[in-house]
Amino acid sequence: MNDRIPIIISILLILAVSLSAQDKPYRIGTTAANFLEMGIGGAGNAMGEAYVSVVNDISSVYWNPAGLAYIQNNEALFMHQPWIAGIDVNFAGAGFSFPSLGTFAFAITNMNYGRTEVTTMLMQDGTGETYEADEYAFMFSYGRKIVQWFAFGATAKYVTSRIWHMSAGAAALDLGVTIDTQFFSPTGRKENGLRIGMSISNYGTRMKYDGIDLLQPIDILPDENGNYEYVEGEYRLQGWELPLIFRIGTSLTPLVTETQKLTLAIDALHPNNNSESVNVGGEYQYSFTGLGKLMLWGGYRGLFMEENPYGVTMGVGLQVDLVHNSKIKIGYAYKNMEILTNSSIYTLAVTF
Repeated sequence: MNDRIPIIISILLILAVSLSAQDKPYRIGTTAANFLEMGIGGAGNAMGEAYVSVVNDISSVYWNPAGLAYIQNNEALFMHQPWIAGIDVNFAGAGFSFPSLGTFAFAITNMNYGRTEVTTMLMQDGTGETYEADEYAFMFSYGRKIVQWFAFGATAKYVTSRIWHMSAGAAALDLGVTIDTQFFSPTGRKENGLRIGMSISNYGTRMKYDGIDLLQPIDILPDENGNYEYVEGEYRLQGWELPLIFRIGTSLTPLVTETQKLTLAIDALHPNNNSESVNVGGEYQYSFTGLGKLMLWGGYRGLFMEENPYGVTMGVGLQVDLVHNSKIKIGYAYKNMEILTNSSIYTLAVTF
């Protein structure tokens, strides 16, 4: 019965988040640094982003830092996601496991918008100059199992954004927990039972842009002669919140054998800049003894959204086992995005 209490609570929370999505005004377009909503890793993206209770690798720094507690060896992860209009999203992170202390991880995410021609009202074909814009998130994470069935994690991050001569910065914190239960476990062991995960991401300060591009010549009395014409003035911009996201989800493994494993997951999301939604996904693993694993992923993102720009996701991964418990993992994920363009994600991970 004790194992069922957190399960009942999580199910009620998921239902409450889903039902509250009805007839509510949404603050779409009211946050800055929205690249922080771009999922990290092949598996998480391919499983419809239903990953808060499943994640157990370096991508935990994004989904749920408590997932770092399940890392048993040192790991490094690299991701490249080409997107629309020459925009790229890149991620690099590494985690180091200390059995008596927990797992520490360092990571960086970058969205690069490429170079764009500078145009003005008088020179609409371009001035001959170009400018670039990019955004970064620098992260330091920690995760540890408090007891065998409960793990906690936190990520501290510094976020920067730059557009030509203007820039902004903010500090934020992510918190997450996971709970292992024996409920629905085909083996009777907690690691194969239903798992509950919760995280809150990007709780931090506001971003306020500043720079010389805000300095403009201003004539404060255009209808009067004799005053100083074109006095240098500066536009004062307001601060913008980061995209705050609350995730809660559960996952279970209805199939566990020596060579096969099936994981099913469901997440509910409550963001501060859009409607609530539910993501679903699954992973099928087939192990080749002494050689590695083949992983197949699939999912659907954005259920119950008022206007869903997302949809079906899928992907495939391959793990190659090396000597001394080292591993190489490669992954590919595909995401359907109706309004923008479909997206492919490439990942490479090394365990050492």
